[in-house]
Amino acid sequence: TLFGFWLYGWPAVYLWMISVAAAALGEAFCLRLMGRDARTVLGDGSAWLTGWLLALSLPPWAPWWIGVCGGLFATVLGKQVFGGLGQNLFNPAMVGRVALLISFPVQMTAWVAPLPIFDAAAPGPIAALAITLKGMQPAFDAVASASLLGFAKTEMARGVDLAHSLLQAPLQAWYGSRPGSLGETASWLIVAGGVAMICLRTITWHIPVAMLLGIAVPAALLHAVDPARYLDAGTHLLSGGAMLGAFFIATDYVTSPNTPRGQIVFGTGCGVLTYVIRTWAGYPEGVAFAVLLMNSLTPVIDSYIKPRIYGRDRRGAALEPGK
Repeated sequence: TLFGFWLYGWPAVYLWMISVAAAALGEAFCLRLMGRDARTVLGDGSAWLTGWLLALSLPPWAPWWIGVCGGLFATVLGKQVFGGLGQNLFNPAMVGRVALLISFPVQMTAWVAPLPIFDAAAPGPIAALAITLKGMQPAFDAVASASLLGFAKTEMARGVDLAHSLLQAPLQAWYGSRPGSLGETASWLIVAGGVAMICLRTITWHIPVAMLLGIAVPAALLHAVDPARYLDAGTHLLSGGAMLGAFFIATDYVTSPNTPRGQIVFGTGCGVLTYVIRTWAGYPEGVAFAVLLMNSLTPVIDSYIKPRIYGRDRRGAALEPGK
């Protein structure tokens, strides 16, 4: 998050604050309607985290109402409609992102080139506030750009050889110096955070590894068949929301399966669907759609893939003595 603030400047800071505040206020409003103590429930931090994750998936110079609408979509439609924390079927942050993408496609695909916060050409706090409140000003139109996946989609439609036009893409995606969402650009920082969470046992390795393999394997196979048309696995893994989705979004406890085997199935499905949407669908990015589609299958996965009960086989029958 701090790297995103540094890379995209004050407009990104304001958008993050607005998204987090809107998510918390939306949850508080729903809790008041239900007669519950908003202060106690908000203390669990889930609403703040939802707004935070949503902000990381947004264009960093998006106008203020994108953050407000997204935060409300996430906590009201994605969470409280289902009954609150622990009852929601879908990842709230991704509900907010997909709702925004469908409702406001122009604003959700308006990317800017990196303009570090201390750069002489970067907008200061006051100019950045004007960008957030009124939209991108003409003086800054020159920094408008396309995301890596969006650029690849356009080049592929034009019949350009992707193997030559995106030679430096993996390196740029690894270090983060490229247009993209607020929290999706620096892959090395996301991986470091994800590995730290695995080491701290906050999450397990099953979903991240399965999701990244679900993207990498078909990408590598098709790139080997036709490198001019299909992006390589490295570019797919390091661009867009692949890393953020694998470590921080798909691993949501509430909306993912309970068992390790179920998590592997879930993660693999997220990865394969992400690749399919990126490659053949109308949107250049598919992580949010893939996660929501697999969220809908989580109850099915949990019903078919269950841990073996002690003293019984995997079909539920009692084990005979000595077996």
